[in-house]
Amino acid sequence: MTVGTVHGVGLGPGDPDLMSLRAHRLLTGARHVAFFRKAGRDGQARKIINGLLRPDVVEFAMEYPVTTEIPLTDPRYNEILSGFYADCAAHLRGLAEGGEDVVVLSEGDPFFYGSFMHVYTRLRDHVPVQVVPAITGMSAAWTATGAPITWGDDILTVLMGTLNAQELTERMKTTDALVVMKIGRNIDKVRDALKAAGKYDDAWLVEYASMPGQTVQRLSEAEDRVTPYFSIIVVHGQGRRP
Repeated sequence: MTVGTVHGVGLGPGDPDLMSLRAHRLLTGARHVAFFRKAGRDGQARKIINGLLRPDVVEFAMEYPVTTEIPLTDPRYNEILSGFYADCAAHLRGLAEGGEDVVVLSEGDPFFYGSFMHVYTRLRDHVPVQVVPAITGMSAAWTATGAPITWGDDILTVLMGTLNAQELTERMKTTDALVVMKIGRNIDKVRDALKAAGKYDDAWLVEYASMPGQTVQRLSEAEDRVTPYFSIIVVHGQGRRP
C-alpha cells in the first residue's frame, strides 16, 4: 500500500482570506484533518476553517493535557507534553502508514512557535511530511498598526513574554524593532521590561490581529486591560531610509 503524507498546513493569522491557495486546496480536499485545542474548546485553528471541509471529513482533535496549570519550569511540564506529542504523532503516523493523507492545522506558520513542530520532528523520519508556510500572526499585528516594522538596517527581535524579566529587558535594550508574543498573564512583567529598556512609550498592543474583534492601541493606553491569548506587542524600528 502506498504510504500517505502528513501535511502541516499554516492557516495564517486568523482571517481565512489570508490563507494560501495551497492551504485552501489541501483543506477542501482533505479526508483526515487534525488540529490542536485546549480541552473543552473548539480550537482557534479549527474555527478559522469553518465551512471549508468536505462533508465526510474525519477530524482528530489533539487536546493539550496541560497549558497553564503548572509552570513551564516544572519538570512535569515537558514530561507531560512530550508524552502527548508522542501519542499524537503515533496516531498521525498510523494513518499515513495506512495510506491516508492527513492535514494538520497550524495557526500562523507551522515552523514559527507552533505545536506542529513537535509532531513534525517525531514523524519526519518515518512517513512523508510536507509543510505549507503561511503569514505569521506578528506580520498581521504590525500591519494592523499601519506602520512598517523595520527600515534599512533595523534589527528585529522576537521575544516570548514567558522569559524572565532580566532577559526581556536586556534583549529589548539591544534591538531596533521588537515583537513580544505570549503576553497573557505576563503582561505586567513585559510592561516593566519595556519601561526599563526605554521602549514603553513606543509600544503598541494588537489584540486578535486580522480576526473579528481586532483592536490596536498604544500599550500605555491599555494599562487596565487584561490582554487575551491572541495579543502581540509591537515596537517599530526607525532606521535608515532614503
